[in-house]
Amino acid sequence: MEVINTSGRRKTSVARLYLTAGSGNITVNNRALEDYFPAELLRIVVNQPLTLTENTGKYDIKINVTGGGFKGQAEAIRLAVAKALDQIDGELRPAMKAEGFLTRDPRMVERKKYGQKKARRKFQFSKR
Repeated sequence: MEVINTSGRRKTSVARLYLTAGSGNITVNNRALEDYFPAELLRIVVNQPLTLTENTGKYDIKINVTGGGFKGQAEAIRLAVAKALDQIDGELRPAMKAEGFLTRDPRMVERKKYGQKKARRKFQFSKR
């Protein structure tokens, strides 16, 4: 099996993933998954596509992720993993699509506008 290369994005996070056949090692930015994501919930989010398709421990995954916070990075990685599994076996696509793992979440932070305090919040106004 050759190297599968995919990417995933969420908010401002971008994850680039390299998947090869192996023993289930997952490294994120040259660190073990457990070191990079100390919170159990974020590790579960990253492993969701593998667990759903029963592919845990079959592939070695190397991930480079930049931007955003931990949650956005974990969800970007989840999208990249799901896309890689879809490339390997198209039979897995309907199950992952039903769970929403193949959908890019388009929600982004709205930009701040000039003359305002934030995106929608105005400066305090008093008539007197």
